Amino acid sequence: MSSKKQRRREAISALVLERGAVTVGSLAERFKVSMQTIRRDVDTLCEGDMLHRVHGRIELSREFLNTPFDQRADTNPDGKIAIGRATADLIPDGSSVFISIGSTPLSVAQALRKRKGLTVITNNLNAAMALSDELSNRIILPAGELRLPDRDILGNEVLEFFGQYRAEFGVFGVAGIALDGGLLDFHATEVRARQKIRASSKKSLLVVDRSKFGRPAPALGDSITDIDTIIMDQRPGPEFAPLLDAVNDRLLVAEGEAK
Repeated sequence: MSSKKQRRREAISALVLERGAVTVGSLAERFKVSMQTIRRDVDTLCEGDMLHRVHGRIELSREFLNTPFDQRADTNPDGKIAIGRATADLIPDGSSVFISIGSTPLSVAQALRKRKGLTVITNNLNAAMALSDELSNRIILPAGELRLPDRDILGNEVLEFFGQYRAEFGVFGVAGIALDGGLLDFHATEVRARQKIRASSKKSLLVVDRSKFGRPAPALGDSITDIDTIIMDQRPGPEFAPLLDAVNDRLLVAEGEAK
């Protein structure tokens, strides 16, 4: 395979990871090649399990798509409340904090409602609204298009936005954690935003409930071993014991905090 063809197919895969689905026609226009050439690329890319072709477009397979935000928010509520409270205990009044997208970071924002004088830098509109009743807080949001129904903002503008600030704490979740500790998300933009938050924070806080261990997602970035503190509701199954042993001194298990 020519290097040009390989680069084009890698770019197509990255674009689908970014958007979830892309039409064949838009790909032909974007890469300035014929529809026949793009169809051959798509046929090859769809030989694996991650991508498939449907009605003139290429999209992520169902098992690699995220569930709707409201459904995620209603999943394991006690565990997320426990994680939120345990994380909020680490963040005092007057702190500066990044809060990423996702339902578990939202639980942290809800637990931070008792704090005063926070500077919150976030692309999570739900988190911003949760903290907006405290008038001593300063809440900073990026420009861009609101992604529905998640009510968050992603894109290159968000990466530039996060790079313009520094914070004492960076709170973020992930879509899944691989057996080797790889941190997984459903879109490459989510990975880059999380990486930018971690790089711009004095202390990184990964908030994750037990269900994320072993959950598949296509976009990979960083490892759990790179994180300063990992806050979870319960320990996952025994197959993850070696991984957690490696980060045991940075692990906070919040089980029982919601009671």
